[in-house]
Formats: sequence, C-alpha cells, structure tokens
Amino acid sequence: MRRISAFLMILFVHVATGTSTEPAQLPDTTPWNVEQLNKEPKYQWITQQGNVHSLSFAGEPYKGMPTRVFAYYASPATLGKQTVRGKTPGIVLVHGGGGAAFSEWAKLWAGRGYAAIAMDLAGRGAGRMPLKDGGPDQTDRDKFAAIDGPIKDQWSYHAVANVVIAHSLLLSLEEVDAERTALTGISWGGYLTCIVAGIDQRFKVAMPVYGCGFLCENSAWVPSQFERMKWEQVEKWNMLWDPSQYIGSATMPIMFLNGTNDFAYPMDSYAKTAALVRSEKNFSIQLQMRHGHIFDFPEFFLFIDQYIKGATPMPVVATPEVADGQLSARVKTATKLVSARLHYTTGPHRENKSRKWISMPLAVDGNKIQGKAAPAEATVWYVDVTDERDALVSSQVMIAAP
Repeated sequence: MRRISAFLMILFVHVATGTSTEPAQLPDTTPWNVEQLNKEPKYQWITQQGNVHSLSFAGEPYKGMPTRVFAYYASPATLGKQTVRGKTPGIVLVHGGGGAAFSEWAKLWAGRGYAAIAMDLAGRGAGRMPLKDGGPDQTDRDKFAAIDGPIKDQWSYHAVANVVIAHSLLLSLEEVDAERTALTGISWGGYLTCIVAGIDQRFKVAMPVYGCGFLCENSAWVPSQFERMKWEQVEKWNMLWDPSQYIGSATMPIMFLNGTNDFAYPMDSYAKTAALVRSEKNFSIQLQMRHGHIFDFPEFFLFIDQYIKGATPMPVVATPEVADGQLSARVKTATKLVSARLHYTTGPHRENKSRKWISMPLAVDGNKIQGKAAPAEATVWYVDVTDERDALVSSQVMIAAP
C-alpha cells in the first residue's frame, strides 16, 4: 500500500495547501449529470396515511433497466402539527451500511418542524424487501468489486444520484421551503453526504456523521478491499468515488461529527477531508462515540437549526495556537462556555479503533481557553468546549507532521 499512500498524500498536499477560499471546481471525471439530477423526478405516493407516508421515485437506470427508489416522508403536516405560517424547511436523511429508509428518522425530524425524506439506497422497499426494479445492493461487493464494470452500474454512482434526486423531489413539494433544506447522513451515509455536498449546491447546510474521504489511505476498507485490488483499480476507485474528489466544491457550511475511535473513519483521514472544505465548517469530535444509526445526539439538531431556523449558533473554536508548551484558542460563542478540554493520543493512525486517548482540563476565561499543550509524541490532538446547553463543539483535529 506504499504507492497508494504516496499517491493520496500528494493529492492531499496539492489540494489542501491552496490559498484560495473559493470552492474547488468539480473534476472533469465527475460521473453525474448534476443538471439532470436537479430536475423534479417522476414519483408516486404509496401510502398517505398515518404520521409517516411512503412513496417511490424514478432513479437512474441500472444495467440498462429503469429503477425506482423507495422513501419515507414526514412533516409537521403529516403529524397534524402544522401551526406555523409559511413553508416548512426540509431535510434529506441518508442511511449508512446495513441501514434502510428509516421511518422513525423522518418522523423525528418532522417533530422538530422539518419536512423529511429518508430514501433506501440498497434497492429495497418497505420492510427491506428487494424491489424487482431496484438499483444495486449496498454490500462491499457492490461498492468495491464492481470497479471494473460500467460506471453507471456501480453503487456509489446510484447512491449519490438517488440522494440528489430525493432532494429534487423534496424541493418540488408545495409545503417545502426551497431556500431552507439540509442534508445529513450517517456512516456510509456520511460518506455520501461528503460527496453530495460538493455536487448539489442547493442545500443550506450539510452534516456528515462519521463518514469522510481518503478511504484508500486509511479506513476500515484498506485491508479488506484496497489491499486486494490492483493499483489501477484503487486509482480508479479513488478518482470516481472518494469524497476527497468532491467535498472541496461544497459551498454551504459543513458540520463534521465523529468519534475519536471510530472503527471505519479514522481521525487522520477525517482531518484531511475537513481540510479540503473551503466553506464555513465546524466540528463535534466526541470521545469514543459509538458507531451506529444514532439519530438523537443533541449536536445534530443544534447544528442544523442554527442554519435552517436561525437558532442560537454553536460555538466555533479557532485553530489552537501552541507556544512554549502551552496552548490557547479563541472561541466565537453566543452562549456561556462551562468547560474545555485537551484530548490527545500517541497511538498510530492505523490503530484508530483501539488507541488510548488522554484528556486534560483547560481553563476557560470568557471566550478564551488555555492550558498545557499536548506532548511532542502526540499523533493526534484537539480541544473541545461545552456550553451552557451541554452542547459539545471541537476544534479541528490536529495531526502531527510525519
């Protein structure tokens, strides 16, 4: 894997060291016809009863045949709670590996005042039953082993396209405010969110959870997939399907959420992905945050509400400064800070899941935090703050120079 790491490191250095604050242009190799995906799709309601409705919409052709995509939809109106004037903000919910269209996820956001659509990305319908005209499944075989097949028959192509199409459908609904839509995805859904944020500029904010890019360099799939591929296959997969190719084109704010010991998306790849974003960004990196389809972390709602509803913004921790063994950082905040901490590890990046983290308290003085810096042998470190709402926000992840 040395050649792969070297190739991706060159790519990262080339992009991340640019001085421009303008979003990057999408690469010429981008396989999606974004203009076409932005058009309202053909769709039909399956059920319009109860709190959560179901529907299907036309997806991209798969192996030369038309496809349809199953989705759940919920809003304050479907819950019988439409009490506010004007149109309803929207949100697109993208499930991860092993997931499906989650009706409870759509209902949760509807209860918070959003029109929510949660689509299936594994060619399945209600009850996870395979559709005769569904697209590709979401197994590792579909995600990686198909790399030598037609580009438009591969899972990443269909999954990204279906998220954008779902957004187009959402925007076409009479009750939805087209100027206020959000995107969030979990795990592989976070991976997809990073790509979609770069190609669909209609979103007001995007929030990937766990997912990131640079998967060929360090991720759960290096030993199981990339090390078993030929070099040409790895290079092609990275060019077409890695989020590092697209997230730098995002124009909306990006909110990053992950855990320090995530088994799939390690901190070094995560930091490199975030560094490509030239739009506004913020972080909530949490100690040993478990991995799964978790829908109710408080930071999820606070980040989205900030940009969609004009709610009280989350604090923003500036890049920490280190001098003479001490660190300090300014925090832009509209709420009172109640605590701050430094977190660091000396473990290698390839052992992200098992490496130990050490935490140290930092002093809070108004909107400034300060204290002892991480030791020289730290491979990764960051600081976080908790405000009076018990909301946790982090600095960017700091990776030691190799």
